[in-house]
Amino acid sequence: MWKNRNVWILLAGEFVAGVGLWLGIIGNLEFMQEKVPSDFLKAVILAAGLLAGVAIGPLAGRITDQMNKKTVMLGAGFVRVISVVFMLIAIQTGSVWWMVVFLVFIQMSAAFYFPALQAAIPLVVEDKDLLQLNGVYMNVSSLSRILGTAAAGIFLVIMSLSMLYVMSLLAYALLFLVTCLLRIDEQKAEPLPDEAKTLNKGFKDVFPVIKGLPIVSMTLIMTLVPLLFLGGFNLMVINISELQDSPAIKGWIYTAEGLSFMLGAFMVNRLSHKYSPYTILFVFSFMIGLSQLMLYFANVPFMSVFSFVIFGFSVGAFIPTASTIFQTRVPKEFHGRFFSFRNMLDRIVFQLVLLLTGFFLDLIGLQLMVVLFGLLSFVMTWLFYVKYRQLKANGQMEMEEATV
Repeated sequence: MWKNRNVWILLAGEFVAGVGLWLGIIGNLEFMQEKVPSDFLKAVILAAGLLAGVAIGPLAGRITDQMNKKTVMLGAGFVRVISVVFMLIAIQTGSVWWMVVFLVFIQMSAAFYFPALQAAIPLVVEDKDLLQLNGVYMNVSSLSRILGTAAAGIFLVIMSLSMLYVMSLLAYALLFLVTCLLRIDEQKAEPLPDEAKTLNKGFKDVFPVIKGLPIVSMTLIMTLVPLLFLGGFNLMVINISELQDSPAIKGWIYTAEGLSFMLGAFMVNRLSHKYSPYTILFVFSFMIGLSQLMLYFANVPFMSVFSFVIFGFSVGAFIPTASTIFQTRVPKEFHGRFFSFRNMLDRIVFQLVLLLTGFFLDLIGLQLMVVLFGLLSFVMTWLFYVKYRQLKANGQMEMEEATV
């Protein structure tokens, strides 16, 4: 795997893009803290971009299955570069509306880029290397987040907010150039008339595939648990910073969560040799709920950082496991539409959680909200576990867990 140039190109591209992304995210938070006083309004602004990504999801899935993955990634990368221009206009004019335009374009770009990327990964390595590559990919993503957030904190002190976004634009431009170096052999035969009609149906043909693969549908549902935390991640970090009256705690939280995420993604490959993928999913889903409950003590710096450490490690093990199940069990001819559907589902849930987080932060405060979310995570994990046991007892699981 490590002799494969495509692997190194994908990892280098993710690192560069991740740094640019987190420069932009920290810039977004800084801009909104100055212009938008309400947590709920912050959530509405962030949700506007997510809604655009959801709306274009079906089209993105069809195009990803019909076209070369590299072409889709390049097109999305170009739009991502252009989108930063709108944020520069927002800073110059002080207009939140231009920021909304920026978020819409960058989320539409992501709606194409990430399904194409997930569909491309199984094309560059063998199935036996997928879990390891997914884990390494998550580590590179996390490392870029740590360096991106640290660099953003430094840049905000020594340069203007506009220059921060210029740095983000340069990172996206570099990603575009790196993506040009990819060589993915897709060798698609011309589709028969019936197959062409199938491609044009979009998500209609994905649903029977999901329904016919219980391990896929169960994993798809399980991914809702980490989204319950991730949806309001940035808003909670801002709120913790205000609760402790400490701007520095944001950096500590992002860094601690990122490092623990890397450790979890590194350890999951070893854990997979001893435990089934569903054992990994259920255990770390429970740990995510525990990390939410621990944020009841968010006014204590150590406890707030430690809860994000537990969350980071849990998600670091959870996401590569889920991604590997999807990449190996869903037929490759459906990858584009499936990952686009998953991306759209994630965005819808993310958007709802984001709005709920902003609403609850204004209404009941952080500490009561995390107790509510933590208990909900426990209930969801338990229900999914019971359902899984029923499927296994009835012999409806179409494969042995250990073969994933």
